Amino acid sequence: MDTRRSILWMIFVFSLFMIWNSWMSYNNPPVQQSTEQQQNGLQADLATPNSIPSAATDANSAHAAMSDTGNSEAATEQEIITINTDVFTILFDTKGAQVVGAKLHLVRPEDPENVQDFVLLDDGQTVYTVQSGLVGPAGKNYPNQNTLFRMVSDETEMSGDTLDVVFEAEEDGLQLRRTYTFHRGTFKIDVNDSVSNISEEPQSPSIYLQITRDNHDAPGGTYFYNTFNGFAMYTDQERFEKISFSDIDKNNASHANQANDGWISFIQHFFVTAWVPEEGKDRHYDVRKISNNLYAMSTIEPLGTIQPQSTISSNSVLWVGPQDQQQLSEISTGLDLVVDYGWLTIIAKPMFNFMTWLYSFIGNWGWTIVVLTIIIKIVLYPLSAASYRSMARMKHVGPRMQALKEKYGDDRQKLNAAMMELYRTEKINPMGGCLPIVLQIPIFLTLYRVILASVELRGAPWILWIQDLAVADPYFILPAIMTATMFLQFKLNPTPPDPMQARIMMIMPLVFGAMMFMFPSGLVLYWVVNNILSIAQQQFITRRLAKVANDDKMK
Repeated sequence: MDTRRSILWMIFVFSLFMIWNSWMSYNNPPVQQSTEQQQNGLQADLATPNSIPSAATDANSAHAAMSDTGNSEAATEQEIITINTDVFTILFDTKGAQVVGAKLHLVRPEDPENVQDFVLLDDGQTVYTVQSGLVGPAGKNYPNQNTLFRMVSDETEMSGDTLDVVFEAEEDGLQLRRTYTFHRGTFKIDVNDSVSNISEEPQSPSIYLQITRDNHDAPGGTYFYNTFNGFAMYTDQERFEKISFSDIDKNNASHANQANDGWISFIQHFFVTAWVPEEGKDRHYDVRKISNNLYAMSTIEPLGTIQPQSTISSNSVLWVGPQDQQQLSEISTGLDLVVDYGWLTIIAKPMFNFMTWLYSFIGNWGWTIVVLTIIIKIVLYPLSAASYRSMARMKHVGPRMQALKEKYGDDRQKLNAAMMELYRTEKINPMGGCLPIVLQIPIFLTLYRVILASVELRGAPWILWIQDLAVADPYFILPAIMTATMFLQFKLNPTPPDPMQARIMMIMPLVFGAMMFMFPSGLVLYWVVNNILSIAQQQFITRRLAKVANDDKMK
């Protein structure tokens, strides 16, 4: 009896914690700094990689080379160039040939005519940009993000399957020709940096790739649950590493420094920006705070010595888009890990893969969740059936249990001993009523992470009023149905002899119902279907046992 009560208390406390966590997230969103604070000191330091140690030269040389080298005359000529593709509207700043804006044109397979725009990169109130450039020995000011580039290609609208956008700049004996290649139907951008030595002496530059972001919350997020918003990187040796703004502020940003593989990224709910350098080339990784609330992650790679009138090329991939696990896994090893399932990854990833397989046949994520719930119920049927049989027997011996309570009164020790003997005789599991809920908790948590982290469910409709399974039910109909079915399910169970247990069991539907009002509708859908199936299963088993008992009496 004590064990049963303890488990009920654990479930109850877990539920309260989930509600408290969601409520605190709702009422205490992270405080954003004012626009004035954000812009203070930003223009001079914007994305200047002034702390990256060079793999080719000493750190001081790199710092000097990567400081602001733009002159005032050139800066007055800079312009913003707009590039349009089928999936992008990209803004390039000719100062640095850097990407300062990216509007994504998102289309769901269920409704290809309905295009939803989402601004990922921005250089306005929220600073989120990507840069690249060259650094070298002290005294060398090679083309970098502060150098004025010129666009040498003509096309700004995609008409075929690919679109090349080309920028050029020369400085201190080096010419940098950067080509961004856009492909139809994907958020992957191929980047080629062709470096030519136009001087009369050898040059030894290094190339850097960088993501710059302020610490403001990502737009379009939710108040009810927090997701990671920060930098991440990957190397074969150290694997996947997340680095938060607070880690950088506290000088606690532990990460791999040297490797010849891997990538850097900034991840937010459902979306990611990633630089993927060419494999097999030594590089240095760095993450740092640039100004008051501005941060950057970079990778720097030595290009070696370039002889006069010679050219060296460096290739990389830039991804600016949703966390599409299939496409990301094809770009680089571990890039799909930006989909943050947390400590449940080992379970959540197989569940997502299975759901994706089901979706390929069903074509609707809502019905996919329904079918998944049915399959889970079938797999767990033996355990659930044993539990329901135990509860049915407990309901049958209810009068005898009441008689024992009257016989022993307040003598808890004798009462418990007598009841345990009754359980053994009648083959009753006193934990039977708790088992269905206990079994559902790990499944519930895993599905919660899958729905929360998988961009495939963002904006995914089901039927009628449920047009986005990744957000809460706008009319709270599903949570109300879930609460009602949970009440009915508990009513069908025998009343626990312990008054405290009985009170907990009656409060439980209200607690879980309160949770569901705040959780994604896809998760609530799972619980509603699970409750309906559980009620049907329980009624079937109870009636079958009653029929067997009646047949025995007739004999």
